[in-house]
Amino acid sequence: MTNRWFDRLRRYLLACWLLVFAPSLKAQTLVFAPLPMENQEAVVAAWRPFLGYLETKLGIEIRIAYTDSYEDLLERFTRGEIDLAYLGPLPYVTLKKRLPHAVPLVHFKEKDGSASYTCALFAPAEAKLTLKGLAGKKIALTQPRSTCGYLAASGLLRKAGADIEKNRYRYLDKHDAVLEAVTAGEFDLGSAKTAIGRKYASLGLIALAETSPFPGFALIAHGGKVSSARQRLIRQLVIEAAPEERARWGEMIRHGAVAAYDRDYDAVRALLPSRPIPEKGNF
Repeated sequence: MTNRWFDRLRRYLLACWLLVFAPSLKAQTLVFAPLPMENQEAVVAAWRPFLGYLETKLGIEIRIAYTDSYEDLLERFTRGEIDLAYLGPLPYVTLKKRLPHAVPLVHFKEKDGSASYTCALFAPAEAKLTLKGLAGKKIALTQPRSTCGYLAASGLLRKAGADIEKNRYRYLDKHDAVLEAVTAGEFDLGSAKTAIGRKYASLGLIALAETSPFPGFALIAHGGKVSSARQRLIRQLVIEAAPEERARWGEMIRHGAVAAYDRDYDAVRALLPSRPIPEKGNF
């Protein structure tokens, strides 16, 4: 009963806040950028109900901006052409370096309710590989801006006293593509999201090393264009959205959310290599 009463009180206070302060927030059209390389039909299906929810609550219009790549998204965000974006940990850290005004609002939870995830290096158990001094091996990676790609692989190898540049690596884009290539024997090992890699245990893949937890994918605001008051309101609206409302949203964002802060990304920054992450593989 206490929890129900507290939930009703929070909703009442939110309604009061909207009634008093929302009219003072300057009406505008916000531009939202989803992940790049998703087709427009998939983007609309996944994001339009969520954006519609925010539009109704905020009394504004939110337009979707489609981008061709992470670099395109980050450049447009930095130029002020994008107000909100859905980004993974590494793209956010990259953006924050360029644009100090970038502000994480919420981390979307995984299906299991966790607001974080890890990456791991996977290899066939029968190969009996060890990472210490690893050299001359073929490594499958996701993509340059993927947290579980070069960032995780190079960081884990560095901790083991190895250097990714003394191996051969290639970007295969998707996590499943990485794991399937390792399973097929096309690569000696690969870096992927731990939760996805565990699905390949029955095919003989094991995790050789795992990163510290990274924050989940987040809704990022341009702090120079989206006011602090509106940032707080968006954060509150997303976190407190009713389960029946969230059920209409895309699979990646319907499981709830928690407040996000810049300090959440310290684990990502700890793995950043001293040299820029290569845009292409070395073989």
